[in-house]
Amino acid sequence: MDIEKVLVTYDQQMRLGARADGPGARVERAGDVVRQVGTAQDWNGILWSGLDADSADAVIAEQVAHFRELGCGEFEWKHYSHDRPADLGQRLCAAGFTPRPEEAVMIAEIGELPTEVSLPAGIHLRPVTDAADVDLVADVHERVFGTDGSRLRHRLLAQLTATPDTVTAVLAMADDQPVCAARLELHAGTDFASLWGGGTLPSWRGRGIYRALIAYRAALAAERGYRYLQVDASDESRPILGRLGFARVSTTTPYMYPF
Repeated sequence: MDIEKVLVTYDQQMRLGARADGPGARVERAGDVVRQVGTAQDWNGILWSGLDADSADAVIAEQVAHFRELGCGEFEWKHYSHDRPADLGQRLCAAGFTPRPEEAVMIAEIGELPTEVSLPAGIHLRPVTDAADVDLVADVHERVFGTDGSRLRHRLLAQLTATPDTVTAVLAMADDQPVCAARLELHAGTDFASLWGGGTLPSWRGRGIYRALIAYRAALAAERGYRYLQVDASDESRPILGRLGFARVSTTTPYMYPF
């Protein structure tokens, strides 16, 4: 895989050409930025920017004012390590943003990934189909990541109801108890599907459940004709993804602005 070429394609299709990630949101192209806006329950933020040292501070101030006027609560500037100017992160901090942990942007060609699902004894997969299943996904998310799952619950239920062709979610179950939850986002009109979630409860880690859910979702993406799988990987998942064939093409840091 030509990493530089794939990164250019990713920027063009997934950032410059981004589509809204839920039925309640919309993507706007305003000068040197591409942003998504929606309700307080949607993801709001900057997906792409084409700035330089002369324009950056003014554009940052414009976006803060724009989202403040919308009244949507906090918003995120999704900053990539290859974005310009080189000191954009420092400028965001100076403007009042707070960075969260950096993640690795990892991409693999689906045709090169394992797609055979091998689960440990006592675990079975359950596709997410209704509101009760969505509640289980949000519950696993809260228990694994320690964050509020209400926005995930709202977005996933809205997608499954209004645009079910854009997402697939699955639970790994031990009897009737969920121990892992994962999602596959399908980005129509692009070469990319993306992996989200995959958090496993601590007592079930190290048994291959995360790898099995990657294989499961890779197979689904392949059936739908996608070429690449992309994931924003934490330090915990990055080594596993690397062993499976994913390559790090950049890093991304969420810069959050609270109102």
